[in-house]
Amino acid sequence: MQEINWNDFEKVELRVGTILEVTDFPEARKPAYKLTIDFGSAIGIRKSSAQITKHYSADNLIGKQIIGVVNFPKKQIATFMSECLVTGFADENGDIVLSTVSGSVPNGSKLI
Repeated sequence: MQEINWNDFEKVELRVGTILEVTDFPEARKPAYKLTIDFGSAIGIRKSSAQITKHYSADNLIGKQIIGVVNFPKKQIATFMSECLVTGFADENGDIVLSTVSGSVPNGSKLI
């Protein structure tokens, strides 16, 4: 494990956002969804691709608050431009479980 300093950590913008829209992403190499996420008025609406199809259906993602990194550069994924990174942890099979908050907080709230 590589140690970082506090200044490095402060550069990462981990923010809460609410998933507004979910669509299938058949062009992706691995099964994935295209997500539209509201990160509040200061950051706005961002789009992301997420390989979370094993644990989540499109219907149960709408309205879910997730934790995302909003200050990475945009990244082309197949035919889609991802504007943020949705965070999660791999389960014992390598399938992603989303990082979420345990209670409702305002969209755009920063992890501190």
